[in-house]
Amino acid sequence: MAFLTDRKRAIGMGSAKSGTAHHWSMTISSVGLLVLVPLFIFTFGRALGSSYEDVLVYYAKPFPAIIAALTIVVGFMHFKNGVRVLIEDYVHGLAREVLIIAMICLSYGAAATGLFAIARLAL
Repeated sequence: MAFLTDRKRAIGMGSAKSGTAHHWSMTISSVGLLVLVPLFIFTFGRALGSSYEDVLVYYAKPFPAIIAALTIVVGFMHFKNGVRVLIEDYVHGLAREVLIIAMICLSYGAAATGLFAIARLAL
């Protein structure tokens, strides 16, 4: 029979030492989205309902294209980090790793697709 102290039982069960950094990155991306989303809505609203040629001319300007690109990138990185926390909390076993990899691939793929679309419009 092994006699374990409270400290020995607690070793390996504690924090992963990354919670503060994760919380800080989520806070920073939230504040970024707090600024970017209204800017995106106002810039996108001008192009909404316009003809394709008018949208091309509008997104050829740097400000609307940069706002749209930043909103896409920051939004999908915030999504990636948030969904990862949800999966880590509620899914166990091999499904956890598979879902985390799938969500990372999905978020990077969607961000790349959005940036490609903005680049096609802007250039």
